[in-house]
Amino acid sequence: MEIRSGDDAVFRQVYKQVFPLVMRVAYHVTFNADIAEDICQDAFIRFYDKDMTFPSLDDAKFWLIRVVKNLAINHVKRKANEVAKMEKIGRTPTDNPFGDGARELLLNESKVAVRRAVAQLPEIYRTAIVLREYADLDYQQIAKVLKISESNVKVRVHRARKELEVILGREDVNVP
Repeated sequence: MEIRSGDDAVFRQVYKQVFPLVMRVAYHVTFNADIAEDICQDAFIRFYDKDMTFPSLDDAKFWLIRVVKNLAINHVKRKANEVAKMEKIGRTPTDNPFGDGARELLLNESKVAVRRAVAQLPEIYRTAIVLREYADLDYQQIAKVLKISESNVKVRVHRARKELEVILGREDVNVP
């Protein structure tokens, strides 16, 4: 079925089916639900405004994933620059992301440690592991999104996991 992004009915269908997936991708790159939602909305606006034609729903989905991934990475880079500038002048944000309770504290500390470790990965590995673990895409889908071979995706995911083990100082890393 051919997909035309400027068609209102088709747009609604694509939005309904693809939004949860791209939201997970954006969230696991930015770690902020509000920003992730803004990024997804921006991607869908671009999708609609460009009035492109895709051979299938999967092709439209992969295009949207690429756009969301790029927008999210750009946002993270901009945010990192802002934080660096703030630290340089001596003002750092003092958010406390932890709630009450020891269990919640431990869980949040683990998530923060994994986020920091994922952020330290080279971009090619970070993208592959985020799409695999957080977006729940299979290797074939990731290959289409990244426009690389399926075996290359497997290698990148494997290397990302190995680097996470080293960074976190643990074996058998499970990404929360």
